[in-house]
Amino acid sequence: MSPQPSTELLLNRELGILEFNRRVLAQADDLSTPLLERLRFLCIFSSNMDEFFEVRVSGLKEQIRLNPQLSGPDGLSARRVFREVSRLSHELVARQYALFNNEVIPDLGNEDIRFLRRTHWNAEQTAWIREFFFNELMPVLTPIGLDPSHPFPNVLNKSLNFAVELSGKDAFGRSSDRAVVQAPRALPRVIQLPAEIAGHEYGFVFLSSIIHAHVGELFAGMEVRGCYQFRVTRNSDLFVDDEENKNLREQLQGELPHRHYGDAVRLEVADNCSAEMCEFLLDLFGLTRDDLYQVRGPVNLVRLMSVPDKVERPDLKFSPFIPGLPQQLSKHLNIFQTISAGDILLHHPYQSFQPVIDFIREAAEDPDVLAIRQTVYRTGTDSELMRHLIAAAQRGKEVTCVVELMARFDEEANINWAEQLEKAGAHVVYGVVGYKTHAKLALVVRREGGPVGGKLKRYAHLGTGNYHPRTARLYTDFGLMTCHPELCQDVNDVFMQLTGLGRPHEHKHLLQSPFTMHPRMMQAIRTETERSRAGEKAIIVAKMNSLLEPKIIHALYEASQAGVQIDLIVRGVCALKPGIPGLSENIRVRSLIGRFLEHHRIFYFWNGGQEDVWLASADWMDRNFFRRIETGFPLLDPKLKKRVINEGLKPCLKDNMRAWEMQPDGAFKRRAKRGRGFDAQSYLRTLLGGK
Repeated sequence: MSPQPSTELLLNRELGILEFNRRVLAQADDLSTPLLERLRFLCIFSSNMDEFFEVRVSGLKEQIRLNPQLSGPDGLSARRVFREVSRLSHELVARQYALFNNEVIPDLGNEDIRFLRRTHWNAEQTAWIREFFFNELMPVLTPIGLDPSHPFPNVLNKSLNFAVELSGKDAFGRSSDRAVVQAPRALPRVIQLPAEIAGHEYGFVFLSSIIHAHVGELFAGMEVRGCYQFRVTRNSDLFVDDEENKNLREQLQGELPHRHYGDAVRLEVADNCSAEMCEFLLDLFGLTRDDLYQVRGPVNLVRLMSVPDKVERPDLKFSPFIPGLPQQLSKHLNIFQTISAGDILLHHPYQSFQPVIDFIREAAEDPDVLAIRQTVYRTGTDSELMRHLIAAAQRGKEVTCVVELMARFDEEANINWAEQLEKAGAHVVYGVVGYKTHAKLALVVRREGGPVGGKLKRYAHLGTGNYHPRTARLYTDFGLMTCHPELCQDVNDVFMQLTGLGRPHEHKHLLQSPFTMHPRMMQAIRTETERSRAGEKAIIVAKMNSLLEPKIIHALYEASQAGVQIDLIVRGVCALKPGIPGLSENIRVRSLIGRFLEHHRIFYFWNGGQEDVWLASADWMDRNFFRRIETGFPLLDPKLKKRVINEGLKPCLKDNMRAWEMQPDGAFKRRAKRGRGFDAQSYLRTLLGGK
């Protein structure tokens, strides 16, 4: 067994995530990005940072509380990592708001898309906004004066709130110098004014501006000395005790409400917030100055994500794109006849996700289909695919769903689907306690050749991404539809393992975590290493979201030292240090950030010219190898294998427009553009998109 690599040879995970977020923010700084899409990237950056604080920073704080000296795989203590995380996060947020205030907002104004500041409202705008406040806002606002009978309210995670400084006495003769106003989540954070009132084609007012302007109406007879928006981010991890757990769904349903009230990890306030109020809020939430983020603008830019959709300016957005279809599917045959004629490879979002939905829909409607089995990790709150599964169960088909209830931030949606499926008569299981079911599998069992003498035939879909139609339009993924008997048998064996009990199956083709995925990847890396040492050609190309697993990294270092040429395409965090002489000089790491979220997991090994190619649901991370149920599958059709190489790997390696190259210290630099520009995503949209 390979030893663990030295901590000096690994980079920190949290700092790597911030480097990824820096690359996302750079899209808003890129003048080649359409203007409204620059605004959208600012919002995406905010959303990413929210999750970073909810999950990773909260984890660091917990480590500091329990064992501050304990170091991670990189050798850094949680306290040291937190200091660096705080410094970098403040730096990135400052850059975000500088872009927002100094570039994006003025540039939108030049396009007659205005965000009207309350200090510049004219009489007509003031009257319209005042009427809006009294009719739409005031009835749902609850001002809370802080005194012994009115303690500070429980503030929801990431909600918009206003801290108000007051003087004077109220109707009961009470004097309180502080109050809180909470903005209900149902209220829009941006209000669009009629064009004739705004004086511009598109005029918007922030909800915070309207409340600021009228907060005095909530405290009649008292003087408002200050009003400051604030927002608290909380620890959002759910605690489920595996040993005490008798019913996972019931335990999760009991835990979900508490997610909104976990320990505070970050306080965001407006830049005009008084020092006294900042200290009051920090003390109240048990935070320090390191946790305080004072910003010039709305404290929640995520809620501006709706603005580009409200503005009909195609010239300021990415050009419209219609996904294409593989040629086999253009003949409008029954989906099972089409798959029987040959495996189908779908490359999302360049090719439509609709065939996957049709696969389940036709299975639900086809009288010859006897059973449908599917894993459910993320599907969304409104899923056509899930409705087809429910319909299939209602028609009396054997429907089995392995629903992962612990899919972070999708727990509630998955619980709701599980309940609906059970009511319809489907078998619902929640995988294996202690292991998240992250595999993307669907299996259909069909009787063919008539009810008498007919034979059962299996059809499968295997993917690298979730069964989520909305994200399938934004995430790059591969999906394979096949009726290959051995591959379908492997998929069936995985379902049998998830729903029943027994020892691991010996799969003919599938790799599976936590059993064979890690050993097989290690062996494939070692094979390239041995071939290179023997003087043979040796190549590894791997594409994934994250690379963190220490033994894999150590094996890649050994392969590099043996002369193996290694290209890694890692969208997010990478703990490996590339390009270090004597260690990793033959390893190159790049990251692609563009219109679509790069989400494939593709593993390529030259293997003496056989060119082994695997698609997988798993990244090269500890959790994916050892604490999740994942699958990897080969491309058995040589033409489809060549497609994966030519569509999933080569364009990413050629890209010199959206690619970033990783430096030995973990920083990323935009790849130097030499010769003609090549944008991998644009190339694939042209190659595979619809007409």
